[in-house]
Amino acid sequence: MDRRGRTVLEALDGAPAGRELLAAAAGLEGVHLVGGAVRDLLRGTAPRELDVVVEDDPATLIGRLAAGAQPSGSDPPGAAQTTVRHARFDTATVTTSGGRIDIARSRRERYPTPGALPEVEPAPLAEDLGRRDFTVNAIAVDLADGTVRAAPHALEDLEAGRLRVLHDRSFLEDPTRLLRLARYRVRLGFAVETETAALAAASSLDGLSGARIGAELRLALLEPDPLAVLAGLDGLPLLIDAGLARCATQLLPGDGRVDLMILGAATRGLTTEAWLESLEFTARERDVVLAVWDAERLAGAMAGAARASDLHAVLGRQPVEAVAVAGALGPGEAARSWLEDLRQVRLEIGGDDLLAAGVPPGPQVGRRLARTLARKLDGELGGGREAELASALGPP
Repeated sequence: MDRRGRTVLEALDGAPAGRELLAAAAGLEGVHLVGGAVRDLLRGTAPRELDVVVEDDPATLIGRLAAGAQPSGSDPPGAAQTTVRHARFDTATVTTSGGRIDIARSRRERYPTPGALPEVEPAPLAEDLGRRDFTVNAIAVDLADGTVRAAPHALEDLEAGRLRVLHDRSFLEDPTRLLRLARYRVRLGFAVETETAALAAASSLDGLSGARIGAELRLALLEPDPLAVLAGLDGLPLLIDAGLARCATQLLPGDGRVDLMILGAATRGLTTEAWLESLEFTARERDVVLAVWDAERLAGAMAGAARASDLHAVLGRQPVEAVAVAGALGPGEAARSWLEDLRQVRLEIGGDDLLAAGVPPGPQVGRRLARTLARKLDGELGGGREAELASALGPP
């Protein structure tokens, strides 16, 4: 067995979902661990997910994983949480009790137009490796015997920490590789091979759909250092203010979305709502980014808030991501006070309590509750339900 293959198989046995994969692949021929999983295991780091290529029909492997196959003598099998098949590409994603496994049949790809999704058909493993984005992701290890198969330059590029495309048309065929190049360069700390750098500089994202750009942006924003990744993304309406982003990140509470906050901060004033919509983020996600775009106006309103109730009036309907960016623009203490304390303040009474006390139904119920909350925020009430009810039932 190849030394590298042994290293991968031994490490795979201890990786999330690795033991389940090895058990499911037992006795099957032509099942290979590929791509980033091999790259990371050879580097001694844990892979984010396991990518598998099967040289024949992957249905048996998928079925075993979905059934929760386990090695003999281990704990009882745990059924897969989800199995999603994608007929167009002959692939499947199985989420087991240990983690995610992506499975594909060995294939070749043809791109009808630059930036389009590829047309695929079954092909030998060598062709499958040759269709990949970078050489360091074009290494396969046979799960049966540890045999290593690799594209030209792949093993030496991995050893040298170097990112190289497999052919000169790589970025033209699939411009998302430009975005992946920025991600891998930062996450792995790899250098970009000279010819690959020249090809990237001469390429663009033209012809790439907003949906595919959005998918890559999501991945970039979830990297350990998203600011560094975004700074390396050419061809997108981005302006990285690292100081602002770091300050906002320090203010952002745990229930906030740092990825959406950074995207909003990096695109503020540079693009349009139509561009944002083309990325196919959800309506809720777009609303957060749009609110961050309005952070400068929000910061001005926060700076003019004299009391806690004034802050509530300004921020009560704002997402925490927008408040954090607004605070980073100046009124940091006001933002911190709201995010850490004031936004959690609630009344112990509700509309039913006022109705039961004789207040007729209608808008005045809401007005009385809002007035009482403002007094509570400003420290004008004693504690407890009785003080709140007295305030709500009393004169304005």
